[in-house]
Amino acid sequence: MSNFKALGLSEQILATLSVNGFEKPTPIQAQAIPLVLKGHDLIGLAQTGTGKTAAFGLPMIEKLVADGKRPDPRNIRALVLAPTRELVNQIAANLRLFVHKTPLKVGIVVGGVSINKQTEQLARGVDILVATPGRLLDLVARKAVTLTQGRYLVLDEADQMLDLGFIHDLRKISKLVPKNRQTLLFSATMPKLIAELAGEYLTDPVKVEVTPPGKAADKVEQYIHFVPGKDLKTTILKQSLTANPDGLSLVFSRTKHGAEKLMKHLDQVGFKAASIHGNKSQGQRERALKAFRDGDIRVLVATDVAARGIDIPGVTHVYNYDLPEVPDAYVHRIGRTARNGRDGIAIAFCSPDEIRLLRDIEKLMGIKIAVASGEAPADQARPSKGRGGRGNGQHRGNGGQRQDGGQRGKRPARESAVTGGFAGDELLRDDRPHERRDHRSTGHGHHDGRAEGNRNHENRTHHGRPGAKHGDPRRSAGEPGNRREGGQGTRRTEKRGRQG
Repeated sequence: MSNFKALGLSEQILATLSVNGFEKPTPIQAQAIPLVLKGHDLIGLAQTGTGKTAAFGLPMIEKLVADGKRPDPRNIRALVLAPTRELVNQIAANLRLFVHKTPLKVGIVVGGVSINKQTEQLARGVDILVATPGRLLDLVARKAVTLTQGRYLVLDEADQMLDLGFIHDLRKISKLVPKNRQTLLFSATMPKLIAELAGEYLTDPVKVEVTPPGKAADKVEQYIHFVPGKDLKTTILKQSLTANPDGLSLVFSRTKHGAEKLMKHLDQVGFKAASIHGNKSQGQRERALKAFRDGDIRVLVATDVAARGIDIPGVTHVYNYDLPEVPDAYVHRIGRTARNGRDGIAIAFCSPDEIRLLRDIEKLMGIKIAVASGEAPADQARPSKGRGGRGNGQHRGNGGQRQDGGQRGKRPARESAVTGGFAGDELLRDDRPHERRDHRSTGHGHHDGRAEGNRNHENRTHHGRPGAKHGDPRRSAGEPGNRREGGQGTRRTEKRGRQG
């Protein structure tokens, strides 16, 4: 469909879209909006940056306005769940744009900020609540909110929520929302657990799919540097950043400790840098994002907490300082550049123990990434598991602290909630008293920031594009990489960790 009017939206919504420059629906919007308006449960498969918030938000707002009701105190009419604070904030910002000039109120519930202020917000009732699962359950346990009036449940970035260990929380929350609801599930991939979740909580869902999994944005140029260790990673990174002083560069590290250490080193040697990871408070993360968006800092070092949903159109370069263990994460990372029709450059570093991770990524994407420097080593074992923090920003095995800012030892509210008559009390009991997992991280050693001779790095052209390696057989299409090692997401979902 060529315009939003053809999708069946009201004149009021159309006027809001027009004022804000929304003219033509994206493929996921064109497919999903009419189906949601008709009341279907929906499975939407699409990458981040494809317009999913409008795909579920516009028809949901349309139906809530037409219904004309108001939520009771401490209740909600629609619930949107997302895996990270950044995604929650971005979804809520878009929804608030869409509800302009309507009586609907949009609320936010995330960890890392005052739970008392969130309790006050919920006391008046909220039409649309956007939340991370962990903090939402904490508020339910405090009897600050009940979900008994919820008629719409949206699970956004469902595959990432499962990767982060939210499966048990999602099951609890889904039972707190009435069964006669409309459920919308959006995911970039469709692993077995997503299919099981959809089969359990969606009724006769319609499936829509855009952007095949593993496909990067068309305008992203991708390069790989083969390096013997982290010292050379740091050297090449600094050279590239120096060559592009006007660019906005997003650098991904596998671990929280590694991200912080790299950021401090870059800052010490003169780069305007900040970091985002699970050890940062919500306020610190928001300030870093704002400074990056405004151009006050030019380099943002992050874990995979920033791999999805952060929409900063001006990002020119994405650096994979460490390759991710899950190939899909690479696609999401480089999707932070080349947004809204712009060009972008993605540069990755591959040490000998990361070669199989690279092969998995190339196999998923069906390409060979162009070599910028170095020689590919023979396949070796995957990075060894260390005791540092996880690259996706989760708090696991860190003194009991969760990323949502809470302490696992301080749970009296949830413990006492089971004795009252609050809706859903019986679902808040910990049904996994003996489930204790290995909390060691997947990270490995970190660079020490020492400069090292640029043995393998070749001259680059302007705009940060690494120089071509002439005659390299990997420049042409070849056989896909080695086997992809499955089951990673499933193993992670069995862990108890929470993010938010």
